[in-house]
Amino acid sequence: MISFSPPRMDKKIVDAVVDTLYSGWITTGPKTKKFEKMLTAYGGQQATLCVSSGSAGLEFALRWFGVGEGDEVIVPAYTYCATANVVPHCGAKVIFVDVGEDFNISVEAIEKAITPRTKAIIPVDIAGFPCDYNEINALVNREDIRKKFMPETNEQKELGRILVLSDAAHSIGAWYHGKRTGSLTDITVYSFHAVKTITTAEGGAICLNLPSPFDNEAIYQDLNIKSLHGQTKDALTKTQIGNWRYDIVELGYKFNMTDIQAAMGMVELERNDNDMLVRRKEVFDRYTTALSAYPWAQLPTYETPEKQSSYHVFLLRINGINEEQRDEIIREIFKRDVAVNVHFVPLPMMTYYKDAGYRMPDYPISYDNYSREITLPVYYDLTDEMVDEVVRAVVEAVEEVVNL
Repeated sequence: MISFSPPRMDKKIVDAVVDTLYSGWITTGPKTKKFEKMLTAYGGQQATLCVSSGSAGLEFALRWFGVGEGDEVIVPAYTYCATANVVPHCGAKVIFVDVGEDFNISVEAIEKAITPRTKAIIPVDIAGFPCDYNEINALVNREDIRKKFMPETNEQKELGRILVLSDAAHSIGAWYHGKRTGSLTDITVYSFHAVKTITTAEGGAICLNLPSPFDNEAIYQDLNIKSLHGQTKDALTKTQIGNWRYDIVELGYKFNMTDIQAAMGMVELERNDNDMLVRRKEVFDRYTTALSAYPWAQLPTYETPEKQSSYHVFLLRINGINEEQRDEIIREIFKRDVAVNVHFVPLPMMTYYKDAGYRMPDYPISYDNYSREITLPVYYDLTDEMVDEVVRAVVEAVEEVVNL
């Protein structure tokens, strides 16, 4: 059976974890701090805080900005639930908007959804392909849109406009107009979940790139306190001679990353550009070359003159089919010992959001993309022969179900 997305585990990662276990630091310590600096240098943002998950990072960013009761946050209908779930956790309302043919949030749909209650927009780089950040950033800075903004907290008043919070759970290592994700807008959040291109098993990072007059390093220090129950000193700081005394200055959270996780992440990040992304691109290219021969195959865009994907997942769409046929094709693929997936079921189709009053017909492109989409395996240890086997299984399954 060809697996869908096993994490890359090898001796380098094992050795890094073992070294951490013997170091005496298994929770937040020197390796977490080093990983944060590595991420800052890699993405080009101003500062980076590692946290326990990408979901925690998104919620943390919204709470820092003061998003709460009566506020609205714009989210694409086509994304994983984590992007949206953090909004009601903060007491605010999710405003879903449709996406484009590239699966990413529609800038036109964002503009139509903005109201005086809009506090943030969360674009999602689906499959690792960056959103149209120049257009999104220009939109929130437009004078008529800024005039709609109703700031309530000091942070909102200082920014003076809607916050752009990028969900880059899929896209670490991607490029947009010569810049990496992490530095493309106000705040970016990475995920290092087990299926991501860089994994720490669980974990995430908040990339701070707020404009002047914000002091991103000062915000990092503040978030560092908030991520550890509002404690003024972390365990590493308290190891200094006579430095044991600390205070609790607010009701914080438990969102910190451990050194065990960071040790894995450092290995992954160091070899991301010259190893991991190289192989993932080869897999994408091989799928594209093989499947381009079939008129029923709608292939994903993953490179343009302005954008380069992180090659996270390969979103194949089948032309001329419906949702039921797609599901039958997937069953046939599995019968051929190949695991595939669907990224994602649009959130208005989920029970929680349906019960909240959202209607899938309001997001027709999201539904069309979803109803014909099959996610093919992409991972470092997927060999060329395995890629060819996946292609054969897909072709045979489509031709059987659609009677081609």
